[in-house]
Amino acid sequence: MSFDKILFAFVIVLALTLNVGFVVGDIDDITHHDKYELALALVVSLIATVMKFGDRSLLGSTMLATSLVADVQLIAAAVVWASATLDGAAISEHDTVIVVSLAIGAMVANVISVVLLMIETASLRR
Repeated sequence: MSFDKILFAFVIVLALTLNVGFVVGDIDDITHHDKYELALALVVSLIATVMKFGDRSLLGSTMLATSLVADVQLIAAAVVWASATLDGAAISEHDTVIVVSLAIGAMVANVISVVLLMIETASLRR
């Protein structure tokens, strides 16, 4: 068992679970979505992206692409949230829906990444 592979899988799965934790709840109710969880999901997603650099296989390239998509979606969600609350006002329902929708897009990319990780793990055993 390789510590590097365990850490790699851990970070990828953690990125997905933090993303899922953020999007669970009513899509238009901001009290169901925590800004710190969004920030943590973004940080872990960026760490996962950095860990995927260097793999020159087709599967590795696809995993990197899914991670980049998740990063872009989460960065966009954070920017929308920050710009919506820049004046100190509470975030509107409309902006909340946009933030959560972007995070759902990132979640889909993270699910694909975890599926690719499982495929890669299964192919290594053979």
